[in-house]
Amino acid sequence: MTTKLKICGVTTSEDALALVNLGVHAIGINFYPKSKRYIAPQEAMAFLTQIHGRIERIGVFVDADINLVKQLLADDLIDVAQLHGNEDDAYCQELANSNMEFIRVIRIEPRDEQINIPEVISKRVLLDTHVAEYGGAGQRFDWKLATQFMKQHPNLEVIMAGGITPDNISEAATVKPHMIDVASGAESSPGIKNMEKVSKMLRTLP
Repeated sequence: MTTKLKICGVTTSEDALALVNLGVHAIGINFYPKSKRYIAPQEAMAFLTQIHGRIERIGVFVDADINLVKQLLADDLIDVAQLHGNEDDAYCQELANSNMEFIRVIRIEPRDEQINIPEVISKRVLLDTHVAEYGGAGQRFDWKLATQFMKQHPNLEVIMAGGITPDNISEAATVKPHMIDVASGAESSPGIKNMEKVSKMLRTLP
């Protein structure tokens, strides 16, 4: 299985197009207003339309009004909603009932000895380190927990995030997740992507 690469926190059309041209599999667009990688939906609209069908567009939300999430999916500005906050089962079930694709994030504490799975999920889940700013902090969790989780849930497509960089992505790839998600590890500064780093990670992935 080839591990795919997602670059999260894209804020410019130039970066979005460059990532498409490099062959990155997915980008994350952060619609959480408190994030340093936030971009307003109306600002992202132009490049999201431009790259439609060329790369998977994943909208990142933290406890957003579900109507915003559904609207962006219905308008075909994003392909998938990544739920990175404290969205409950009812929230996720509403998206499922509307046949809208979502990725539920499971945030892992340093003290955790196993990963507990929520009741309502889709075919994909994202494992990330629990930090106050809801991701993008460059902190990794114990990847042995991801290996254990994947053995327990072989039918799930697992995305792994948290502290992954060009220097350790080869180690992360040994876990064999469906996708690796990188934000700060692929940047020159918050929200500005470094294509040399991205290229190195693509070359490193099996």
